[in-house]
Amino acid sequence: MEEVFLPWTPEILVPRLGEYLVENQYITRAELVLVLERQKSIRERQKTAPLLGQLLVSMGTITQEKLDQAITELILQFRQALENTNRVLEQRVSERTAQLQETMAKLAEANREKTNFVDNISHELRTPLTHIKGYVELLDEDNQKNLTTEQHEMIHVIMRASDKLEKLIDDLILYSTAQKNQLLLVYKAFSIADLSNQLIARYQPGAMRKNITLLFEGRRDIPAVSADEGKIGWAISQLLDNALKFTPTGGNIWLKLEQEKETVLVSVRDTGIGIPEDRLKEIFEPFHQLDGSMTRSYNGTGMGLSLVKRIVESHNTELQVSSTPGKGSSFGFRIKIA
Repeated sequence: MEEVFLPWTPEILVPRLGEYLVENQYITRAELVLVLERQKSIRERQKTAPLLGQLLVSMGTITQEKLDQAITELILQFRQALENTNRVLEQRVSERTAQLQETMAKLAEANREKTNFVDNISHELRTPLTHIKGYVELLDEDNQKNLTTEQHEMIHVIMRASDKLEKLIDDLILYSTAQKNQLLLVYKAFSIADLSNQLIARYQPGAMRKNITLLFEGRRDIPAVSADEGKIGWAISQLLDNALKFTPTGGNIWLKLEQEKETVLVSVRDTGIGIPEDRLKEIFEPFHQLDGSMTRSYNGTGMGLSLVKRIVESHNTELQVSSTPGKGSSFGFRIKIA
């Protein structure tokens, strides 16, 4: 007997049609089993077989009208179920969004409180530190008359510690100012070559103590740039400080200036320990250090690079970073020519 294949029907849109027809008494369980066996037999011979509903109609088990009615009922049920599911999902998304917004608001408030705390404590520390430095300097001036050589050395230890603490307080104040979007830039034209040479001279003694070669690469006649000289100087000094910190004895550090059209590229490159590529973004997180253990080998607050990035971006440019673990790192940014 030649099988009859009916045209395409909406049946393909609904699963478990046979079970629905039995449950709603359109056909019996025995009729369903019979048509499934028929479908299997056809598939074994021809590799393809009509859909279940098509076979039921062709075998006279159900009329096309009742089959269409059953399929319509199923589609309507699925539609209702889908709408209910969508409503539940929309409610969950709405609730989750509200929770996330609340969490973000709390995080923003916590960040403001942290910034205010840093700002307040920094200014509170500055006053007593000023008194300490003033009296230590008076003692040092009087060392020839009343202090022994050992006491004189102790005074210098206190002075060095005070200078370090003062730098830390200045960094904290700069950080809190930047976090409040109050980073004031005073633009002027200045010689980036002269500034670079001054910084090289400042860091040369520290490099010599570690047997590190610190070099300046750049023409003396490189054009003047327009920027906030104090903050650009702070950014470069921070990059040099990091390079000295993370470059082992016998290594090399270069401060390089290159004119590129209407800008000067300032870069600090070293042969230090390097940074893994998957952790490069972490170095710009404030108060975060890659070596975060209690016994980490390198001192610091973790604010430096965060502030450098903020200062550079405030000058409408970006801080470029490249690094290879075990070989070194390079940090650079461009400044517009005046």
